[in-house]
Order: sequence, then C-alpha cells, then structure tokens
Amino acid sequence: MHHEFHSPVLAQEVVTYLHAVPDGVYVDGTLGGGGHTEQILMTAAKSRVIGFDQDVQALSVAKERLRQYGDRVTFIHDNFSNMKARLAQRNIKSVDGILLDLGVSSHQLNESTRGFSFQHDGRLDMRMNQQEKLDAVRVVNTYEPGRLTEIFRVYGEEKNAARIARRIGDERKKGPIETTRALAAIVESVTGKHFLQKSLARIFQAIRIEVNDELGRLDDGLRAGLDCLSAGGRFVVISYHSLEDRIVKTFFVEEAKTSIRAEHKLLPDIPRQARVKILTKKPVSPGEHEITNNPRARSAKLRAIEKVAA
Repeated sequence: MHHEFHSPVLAQEVVTYLHAVPDGVYVDGTLGGGGHTEQILMTAAKSRVIGFDQDVQALSVAKERLRQYGDRVTFIHDNFSNMKARLAQRNIKSVDGILLDLGVSSHQLNESTRGFSFQHDGRLDMRMNQQEKLDAVRVVNTYEPGRLTEIFRVYGEEKNAARIARRIGDERKKGPIETTRALAAIVESVTGKHFLQKSLARIFQAIRIEVNDELGRLDDGLRAGLDCLSAGGRFVVISYHSLEDRIVKTFFVEEAKTSIRAEHKLLPDIPRQARVKILTKKPVSPGEHEITNNPRARSAKLRAIEKVAA
C-alpha cells in the first residue's frame, strides 16, 4: 500500500540544529512517517539513525519510505522515553544528536479506526501503542467526573471542563460512550455550535495526553536523552502546544544553569557545571510559506540545546 509522504515540519532547521555530520549516530525518537530521518540520512553521508515509534503502523510507513537506506536505519517499536535501555541493549554508548517531534502523525489523525480525530467517526481509542491497556473509551467511561474535569482543564486548557465532565457523567449512565461522534455530540450539547471546533480540539487533545501519558513520557524522554548524548551532541525538540513547550523549556533552562540557589537567602549560590548550552534563545517557528503548505506546522516550536559536559 503506497502512502503519500508528507514533508516533515521544520525540515531544514532540524538538520541545521542537529548539526548532522557524516558518520554521526542520531536518534529520531518520534519516527512517524520517517520524514526527518530521511533528511538526516540525505544530509549527512554514512550517518545512522535509530528510529523509535510506539505505533506499529507508523513504523511500517517509515520502513517503506526509508527502504533505500538499508541498515543505516534501525527501527525500534517503543516509546522514546525508554531509549536509554534500548540503546544499551544494542551496545550504543552515546549518540551525536536526538530529535523529538511531538506532533500526532497525520496518518493517525486520518485513520478513523484509531479515534484520534473528531473529524472521522470511529471507536474512541487514541492509543499510540495498540498494546497498551488504557484507551479513550476507558477514560471517558470510568474516570470520575472530578478527574475528567482536571484532565480537561490541565491538559486541554478548556474553560468548560467541569460542565463537559458532568455531562459525560450523566450521559454514560444511559449507556457507554464509545465513539468519537458520541463524545463530540456531548461536547456540543455544552458548548453549542459556535465554539465547538476549538473545544473539541482541546477535549480530544486532553484525552489523548492522558491515554498515552504524553507529558510524563516527555519528561522521562528528555532526561533519558540527555544522558545518552555525547559531549557536543545536540538535542532538538519540536512541540505543538504550550504544555509540552513549557516542559521542554523548563528542562533546558534548568540544565543550562551555572548555579543552584542556596538553601538560605544570605548564603551565596552554589556554582555548578551547566550540562547544556541553549541554542535557541526563543523557540524557532515555521515561516509563512511552510504554514501555507502544511497547516499543521502552524503551532510548531523548535528548541535546541548542545550538551556541554557528561
């Protein structure tokens, strides 16, 4: 089955900030359709990429796209938060660069059976990794309304969180809520047509983050990745919403600090060796041309660091 291959977000910027060099070994922690990996392999002769994806379908799309590169690519079916253990299994002590592109891949959104998108009717699933137990049906039908409120408010930044959660609680007493369309109808009954698209996007994002523990795994992945980088290695992360961007920014800023605050305000700060140097004072965003060609790139923000010391 042939797929139409999308051009990856911020392709040039990724290769530049990763500083992809011949013979380098890189980790693409979110292989997706394989677009960024292809850029790295094309740019840097004899480079190798270890590609992670927790989605089996994504891996098969990427394998098709990258077939000509042979053993320069290693495919690993796992979440990038486990990269440290996975690289160790393969006797890879350190890598020259790591990329995380935190967007949901277009094939997941367009595949109605996966339940990621409210544009297609399908079962409420939303698992990036189909081997996980927790899916969106379970979240929507078994979480207490109070916990749903919290998820919608924190992960979705949705102001009608409590009302939507209460309405879900009422509706599921009549029978389980199992499809994207059924959930969309409940959201609409609270928000009305006018604000519906934005609220749906926020509610679906919130449930997806919960189902896949995206923020917890991002935090784990950043820590694991920094440990796996060689000195002088680069770490590039593209995020698409403020929650992710805040986690990335905070982590990078903390690791770049050259002092730790003393316990008491009268004591001097304690100097420390910064582990990283920040390469992007402000996050890098796509230009108008790229956004026109790929509307999904609109909210992308790229941040990059260089590892200074082990």
